Amino acid sequence: MNLASRFEAVRQQSLRLAAPLSAEDCCVQSMPEASPIKWHLAHTSWFFETFLLERFEASFKPFHPAFRVLFNSYYNGVGDKHPRAQRGLLTRPALAEVLAYRAAVDQRILSLLQATPGDARIAELMALGLQHEQQHQELMLTDLLHLLAQNPLQPAYRGEGQDLTPSVPELGWLRFAGCLQDMGHHGGGFCFDNELPAHQQFLQPFELATRLVSNAEYLAFVEAGGYQQPELWLAEGWDWLRSQGLSKPLYWRQDDAGPWMAFGLHGLQPLDPHAPACHLSLFEADAFARWAGARLPTEFEWEAAARAAAQMPGLQQMHGQVWQWTSSSYAPYPGFAPAAGAVGEYNGKFMVNQYVLRGSSLATPAGHARDSYRNFFPAHTRWQFSGIRLARSVPA
Repeated sequence: MNLASRFEAVRQQSLRLAAPLSAEDCCVQSMPEASPIKWHLAHTSWFFETFLLERFEASFKPFHPAFRVLFNSYYNGVGDKHPRAQRGLLTRPALAEVLAYRAAVDQRILSLLQATPGDARIAELMALGLQHEQQHQELMLTDLLHLLAQNPLQPAYRGEGQDLTPSVPELGWLRFAGCLQDMGHHGGGFCFDNELPAHQQFLQPFELATRLVSNAEYLAFVEAGGYQQPELWLAEGWDWLRSQGLSKPLYWRQDDAGPWMAFGLHGLQPLDPHAPACHLSLFEADAFARWAGARLPTEFEWEAAARAAAQMPGLQQMHGQVWQWTSSSYAPYPGFAPAAGAVGEYNGKFMVNQYVLRGSSLATPAGHARDSYRNFFPAHTRWQFSGIRLARSVPA
């Protein structure tokens, strides 16, 4: 697929994700960490307008001068930004104008590609812009799920029923020898700057669970009083838990000791016992691991295992289910250097007070996942499709 066709396919996918929603759905912001769907649709267009059209289009003129501020996310090098927590107050521009903005940017980008065949600078920024839009497609699903979960009507984003997960095999363990391992992105193809440079890490021997922790297993932790046992929790996690009054995962519900239910993209459904436990914070994942007599893997243990998965068929659910918390703080690889200019703000400046998740989730666009991908969020985050894979240290 050539670059223009790929651009059109990715852009259309964002519109397909928004298609089931009303204009009212697209305008609301359910919490400061989330963004309205309308904002996602505009911001991803802003990215192409700002970093490609403004730089390379002859006689560039912005679609609307105010959009440079309204739809800037965090690029200080570009200029001022509308406050993130107030994105839901942007009733203007209307959804129809945002869609017109997208259409205009699409037409101008396609014209630019036709006029500049083989320009490596444009191809590199286009690749980043497409991966950026795919990240926002995942955020569109996580953000709208949080939004719909606040509605007492319990509306479903997807109307069709959700099949229960077939029974899963007993959780087992695979042992990995200690050795010097290659880490980070190798070879061709796209990667984000935080996956570079490729380097080596020494790993002690460890064991990794063959599959993800299931809802049934996490429910056992809940019913055993795991949310009332401070010895299981990191100090900051226990303070967070108590301040929020939490006793269960984000979208789990139970009325009058009735059956457990979970709210998802298909609406309110009976809790699927065999599906991976989901929408958990690092604090919850770490507490469960302690309760289970295990720990969370480091991001390097996870990546080493993922690279070996093709030779180890017993290792399941590495991708496409839930993002998997690791115990690794989000930090630069040895020798990391951000790109010059505003584009260099993409990842590097967030390397503080966050933890790495690995893998991918059911919301990750097809073709977007890879073993070296480093997702990252603060430890309290749980509106993402995030879950648990256990690890154990091997005694010397």
